[in-house]
Amino acid sequence: MKRVVVIGGGIAGLSAAYSLREHQKGEDFEIVILEKNPDVGGNIRTEKVNGFLIEGGPDCFLSEKPWAMELCKRLGLGAELLPTNEKDRKTFVLSRGRLHELPEGVILMVPTKIMPLALSSLITLRGKIRMALEMFVPKRREKGDETLGDFVRRRLGKEALDKIAEPLVAGVHAGDPETMSIRSSFPKFVQLEEEHGSLIRGMLKRMAAMRRSRAAAPKPGGQAGGPKVTMFMTLKGGLSVMIDTLKSSLLKSRNTSITVNETVTGVIKKGPGYEVRLADNTTIVADAVIIAAPAFAASSILTGLDAELSQKLLTIPYVSTATVSIAFRRTDVKHPLNGFGFVVPRAEKRRIMAATWTSVKFNYRSPEDAVLIRCFVGGAKNSELVELSDSEMARVVREELKDIMGIDAGPLLARVYRWKLSMPQYTIGHEDRVNWIEERVSRYPGLYLTGSAYHGIGISDSVRNGEIVAKKALHYLSVR
Repeated sequence: MKRVVVIGGGIAGLSAAYSLREHQKGEDFEIVILEKNPDVGGNIRTEKVNGFLIEGGPDCFLSEKPWAMELCKRLGLGAELLPTNEKDRKTFVLSRGRLHELPEGVILMVPTKIMPLALSSLITLRGKIRMALEMFVPKRREKGDETLGDFVRRRLGKEALDKIAEPLVAGVHAGDPETMSIRSSFPKFVQLEEEHGSLIRGMLKRMAAMRRSRAAAPKPGGQAGGPKVTMFMTLKGGLSVMIDTLKSSLLKSRNTSITVNETVTGVIKKGPGYEVRLADNTTIVADAVIIAAPAFAASSILTGLDAELSQKLLTIPYVSTATVSIAFRRTDVKHPLNGFGFVVPRAEKRRIMAATWTSVKFNYRSPEDAVLIRCFVGGAKNSELVELSDSEMARVVREELKDIMGIDAGPLLARVYRWKLSMPQYTIGHEDRVNWIEERVSRYPGLYLTGSAYHGIGISDSVRNGEIVAKKALHYLSVR
């Protein structure tokens, strides 16, 4: 019987293992999943306390990238899919000490509506004119990589970078626009410029095509149209439901095992396959190995197999972040909470990157008489804050919320989740690094790397890339 060892039980590793079981053909084989932590799930962690549903890591996935939503449906979780509350979908930006609404029609950083931008209190008149002139900025002639900061300044101006792109990127990627690769982090923006000569023109054409596609799509019958789909989607019971269902489904499959608290110390070539070495000096022989661990962990595992590959993996940097979920009585919060939350530009010199008004963004997150807010700490510029104690970090968040939102009350609860070296940074030249790594790995048939370090940091990207390497492994095993 052939054996596949999956190293890492986060969403990428579990997706790879599940895809192996979904697509296996003919002869059965064994799947061994090894996870160093006490449980699988990686950064996905849901906690339920006193009527509150708290996400310690990611709280949603993008519907535009359909792979996570499709996986949920295949797992039988279609009815559990939960959209955002669209009546309150505004986002705010902290600028000059107060919250300003992000103009309606701004998609990440691209304005698609004239009047909301013209009336915005966030951007100065000069900044608005500069953004509108984006349609007349010529395409970049150079073909090499470019930082996100240079890209936004060139196309939309410095104010758009400082007040829109930088805080939105920091809130999502925990990154620094001055080092981030635009090609690897936001390839669609590069594509819009290359194909349409303008981000605004390209985005407007893309939106029109999406409207035509929705209008032409056949209307579902018999199921009331299924769950509503918004830009951000989650599960009613929290994202850990997806992890628990994956785990349960895998353990019900024949010849599938999950071992936690198991550290892999190395992978070496052994005949036509591989030998996976564990911390207790035991080994597992494998016909194929999928490493779904952070790049620095993969580096350590592969040192004995290929020293150059190991060193190259270390060139993908990571930063640390933390989330602090804090709850208040609704009567203690005077802010109208008329949106999903706010982001904080670096120029404001605050100690939080962003805050999500969780109980507004999604239903089923708090009791009706309470408010749940989730703040983001750390990232590329303030990673040292992740080292604060729980009480110190909660105090910092309370002070920031008092200054920004006027909340001056004791919280009902506070939960701190640290994610040390959890966020890979797609810095300038990332595409070339990953191409080199993948070419090198291809020299070892049956060995695969997956996870957020290479082709996308979100849940959907991790699901997709896990499924891709699973199919490659199945093909390899079938022809071997």
